[in-house]
Amino acid sequence: MEASEQLALLATSLNRFLDQHVAPFYEQWEKDGIIPKSLWRALGDAGYLCVDMHESYGAGGGSFRLSAKIIDVISQRGYAALAINLSVHSDIVAPYIAHLGTQAQKNKWLPKLITGEVIGAIAMTEPNAGSDIQSIQTNAKAIENGFSISGQKTFITNGQNAGVCIVAAKTQPTGGSKGMSLFLLDAQSTGYEIGRNLEKIGLHSGDTSELFFQDVKVEKPLGDVDQGFKHLMEELPRERLILAVGALGACRNIMDMTIEYTQQRQAFGQPIAHLQNTRFKLAELETQIKVNQAFVDQCINEYEAGQLEAITASQAKLSTTELQCKVADECLQLFGGYGYMQEYPISRAYLDARIQKIYGGTSEIMKEIIARGIFK
Repeated sequence: MEASEQLALLATSLNRFLDQHVAPFYEQWEKDGIIPKSLWRALGDAGYLCVDMHESYGAGGGSFRLSAKIIDVISQRGYAALAINLSVHSDIVAPYIAHLGTQAQKNKWLPKLITGEVIGAIAMTEPNAGSDIQSIQTNAKAIENGFSISGQKTFITNGQNAGVCIVAAKTQPTGGSKGMSLFLLDAQSTGYEIGRNLEKIGLHSGDTSELFFQDVKVEKPLGDVDQGFKHLMEELPRERLILAVGALGACRNIMDMTIEYTQQRQAFGQPIAHLQNTRFKLAELETQIKVNQAFVDQCINEYEAGQLEAITASQAKLSTTELQCKVADECLQLFGGYGYMQEYPISRAYLDARIQKIYGGTSEIMKEIIARGIFK
């Protein structure tokens, strides 16, 4: 089967799934502040979780492009919170385990992530350590037969629902970037405590939590001891690329609803789509989306070939997320006062977009990474 045909079939089947399992309930989930665990099991049963994991763990053994298509389709439907939480599960947590885990760790967790029996989270950010990950205070002390982890994390996507969490902790208190390790924590472990489901201005149905660890015992790290920062740098290109994919899907959703609305809304005796300002603005945004899409498609090709560099992924993340916020802002303007009303989906798209320039590395951090590449 041609890759394009496979992607088209995936999009069709996923849209049917969303019509049945998400569309009737998403508004209520936004009010509840969480997506139910039952949806994760439904996603797993339908084969939409961790699609590029190996068949031996129960996945389809597909390509990263298929995983990206899932995030793209969900984002195009306007379900940004679901897209983000699912991408953390399938495109961050599962690959970390697949690339860094022991065979025992992979055997234990990957099948459950693929079926949706367990939801994955990754815990890096702390109250006083966001972009500066080297300043984290969560520590992992060596004990007999393993490590004891204590500390706290915040802004953790999937934190309420997660059954397994990748946690960054200091194994050498004065070691800087070379004294950090990653650990797989079972949420059922003694000393693992889930804090508040944090209230955000957007992505309301995507649970985001505080997490607390008090002498949580683990046998071994995920990957090598004291090499957590190195492992993070190796995996960040995929994380930033999938954020770029979601950003462009969201842009497409915003543009589609705006194109439809401007052909219906009347001003000065005609649809505002007939006004030059509307036409020129949408022409400009459409062009920028397509240019960014071409770049992201190139990045996907490079990732699948094992050639995507951190700088290139940072450029994709910077460009697409900045564009998403621009598209959301300028399209909302074309809705006039109605764009400010919660009953219009453009208002949710506007609020959901803002975080894109912050998590996964702020736009400022992306610029610094790119600048270092320029002046190396």
